[in-house]
Amino acid sequence: MSDAKAESEADDGEGGGESTFTVIVAALANLGIAVAKAVAGLISGSSAMLSEAAHSVADTVTEVMLLTALKRSEKPADEDHPLGYGPERYIWAMLASIATFVGGAVFSIYDGVHTLIAGEELGDPLISYVVLGVAFLLEGYSLRTGVKQVRREASRLRVPDTYYLRHTPDTAVKAVVMEDSAALIGLLLAAGGLLGGQLTGSGVWDGIASCLIGLLLVYVAWVLGRSNAQLLIGRPLPPAVRAGVREELKSVPHIVDVLELTTLIQGPAEILIAAKVDFRDMATAEEVEWACEEAEAQLRERFPSVRRVYLDPTPGREQREQREQREQREQRERRRGP
Repeated sequence: MSDAKAESEADDGEGGGESTFTVIVAALANLGIAVAKAVAGLISGSSAMLSEAAHSVADTVTEVMLLTALKRSEKPADEDHPLGYGPERYIWAMLASIATFVGGAVFSIYDGVHTLIAGEELGDPLISYVVLGVAFLLEGYSLRTGVKQVRREASRLRVPDTYYLRHTPDTAVKAVVMEDSAALIGLLLAAGGLLGGQLTGSGVWDGIASCLIGLLLVYVAWVLGRSNAQLLIGRPLPPAVRAGVREELKSVPHIVDVLELTTLIQGPAEILIAAKVDFRDMATAEEVEWACEEAEAQLRERFPSVRRVYLDPTPGREQREQREQREQREQRERRRGP
């Protein structure tokens, strides 16, 4: 199986439920961590801890939006939305990345710059160290849940974990893994800021840590926003998978060539395929109909994420040329007259 096939087969029947569980675990962990960080930040006077609290609040809001995305995208197709609601998950996921930027990154950078300019009075950092330790364990568990899903899917598709994470259309699990990874790095930065302030007696280290946490969140928000934007605009299957689709179509009896192929990822397990197909000249209408049915069956068997297949019988290049030549001859004969 080609590496690129990771984009064509994301989740099967139970994939959506697994993504929901992953997001719920992350949301519950971040909610508790946000409260603890805020209390510790107020007690210790650490701007880095307050930035981490904002980070966790942003992550919690993000996970709520991702849950909304997962639920709304599962709605079946109807008369007003004949292609279903799959792309709606990317709208909510895009809003989630904006929440990460506004709620976490902007506050962290502002608080860090304010600390560097105005300074801060350092309190007892013990409570902050305790909270950071507990948060690290909870974030680690949440990350472990997301990584297990990534590894399971990557193993099923026989692609590297990093490749699957980079290219998967399941942006919910991608968001959880990236945000939890950023959270662990942010916790280490906050601990470094506290330790630097404790050793030097200066709040500069805390301010620097807060700014670095903000920049980290800017990067995460940009990566997630870009991924969702690509899927909203309309991302096709990768070239290797498109080649596989052409190969499968041309293997069907009575199909001579695939003149034009359009593919679209509508969701983690929703792929649309539309093609202009040249059928054998002597094929009957019944043979063309059954060839279309066979083509769709073969595509679904090879690429389980395929949900819609539209084939348009179209004359091939030679047929069009012959028809043009015939029409030109008829025009010349009409001009000559009887």
